Amino acid sequence: MSARAESGPAISARNLTRRFGKLVAVDHVSLDIPRATIYGFLGPNGSGKSTTIRMLCGLLRPSEGECVVLGHPVPREAEQLRMKIGYMTQRFSLWEDLTVQENLDFMARIFGLDRSVRAARIEERLRQYHLEDRRTQRAGTMSGGQKQRLALAAATLHEPELLLLDEPTSAVDPQSRRDFWESLFELVDCGTTILVSTHYMDEAERCHGLAILDRGRLVAEGSPRRLMDSIDAIVIEIEADDVRAARHAIDGQDFIKSVAQLGNRLHALLDPQRADPEGSIRALLDQHRVQGKVERVRASLEDVFVASTRFKADGDAAPTGRAVA
Repeated sequence: MSARAESGPAISARNLTRRFGKLVAVDHVSLDIPRATIYGFLGPNGSGKSTTIRMLCGLLRPSEGECVVLGHPVPREAEQLRMKIGYMTQRFSLWEDLTVQENLDFMARIFGLDRSVRAARIEERLRQYHLEDRRTQRAGTMSGGQKQRLALAAATLHEPELLLLDEPTSAVDPQSRRDFWESLFELVDCGTTILVSTHYMDEAERCHGLAILDRGRLVAEGSPRRLMDSIDAIVIEIEADDVRAARHAIDGQDFIKSVAQLGNRLHALLDPQRADPEGSIRALLDQHRVQGKVERVRASLEDVFVASTRFKADGDAAPTGRAVA
């Protein structure tokens, strides 16, 4: 039965928690991830993304909570789940002194593919990920993008129902990242569910669903568009000839939560309860005799990220002993 035909979510987690001594790396995270979609974990370094992924695939035992992955309670049935998932780590984890062909053959044997299937599957992956002319090249001599394609080829040799990707594009150029994501959508079209952690906003926008993690907590969840439409902030842009003077004019105001400079513009996030936000900004500029254009604009995913993490961090400080991992 294909992944599309299965009923229920690919991943269902309730109050998933992981402690390392007194430190709480993942704090009561609950998720339902549909099948045949790309679901992203977005968060700052140390927000708990990798720890959550390791619990979902059975590499770490939760301190609290429970999760079911592809119908298997984890970690109780982690061994049965192993052959249904592929896992691609942030760092290249194949053997650099082996050739492309040798790496794929070795991984195919680990996955238990019989000889006839193994040979056909390797040839298929070499073609699919444009590695045919690299088959005799040692992995250690490849570029970052080539290593990435090899790692993805190896992770999908056994045609997993679920592919877990832990910041897989952190060391590759923009074009390689773009090509990599096209490969992911092809896998989803074939019924694969993909869970990917990232800190790139453009990658997060490509996901069907998104969870924003901060200090181990799930602070926002939904499709990228829904998150941008429902941001808990007013987004104002100020265009001025003297940007530094404009920033000086608005700095230090309680109702302005965040300001970032974008060329000759300032991008500000304001308290959503602020009455007449454009007028408030214009009044501050006028007080400092700064000429500028002020307008409300649509939120970006980066705005959502800032509002979900920095705002909540300011208003809800982590208790003692709560940390990230």
